[in-house]
Amino acid sequence: MIELLLARHGETDWNLAHRVQGHTDVPLNPAGLEQARALAERLAGERLVSVYSSDLVRARETAAAVARAQAVEVTVDPRLREKNFGSWEGLTDVEIVARFPDAVRGRWGDGETTEAVAERVIAVLERIRASHSAGPVLVVSHGGPLRAILDHLAVEHGPIGNCQVFRVDY
Repeated sequence: MIELLLARHGETDWNLAHRVQGHTDVPLNPAGLEQARALAERLAGERLVSVYSSDLVRARETAAAVARAQAVEVTVDPRLREKNFGSWEGLTDVEIVARFPDAVRGRWGDGETTEAVAERVIAVLERIRASHSAGPVLVVSHGGPLRAILDHLAVEHGPIGNCQVFRVDY
């Protein structure tokens, strides 16, 4: 069993615009950079043994802020990426509904399935658990992968805010 701290990346301009990011590599905005700095402060007393991050810049920037403060390296793993939303990427919620009427009926278009996201992120957790005998370990990812992890672990959650952290035993 290992203690994990699961965190979502800081805010981006696309978050503010309700634009689907997915695999699109959007950086943190000034508020997101401040959220990452504040996250580093909140976790200052944790004595993290390791920090893992998605390879997308918004997660890497968030992880780097914490890792710098803890003097640990960030291990980047592309399997921690957000869901690939296919043709929905870059569109706002309103644009998706207008262009893809089936979206309102729960159909997610031509992107990656929720099950595929869960499969790849759970594989990362297994690798982390096998690599560390102690924790805590910080994992910085995105809303979709974090929901998949929390659902897998039967952790109740609502919407996942920017730089929100969940503490779980895995």
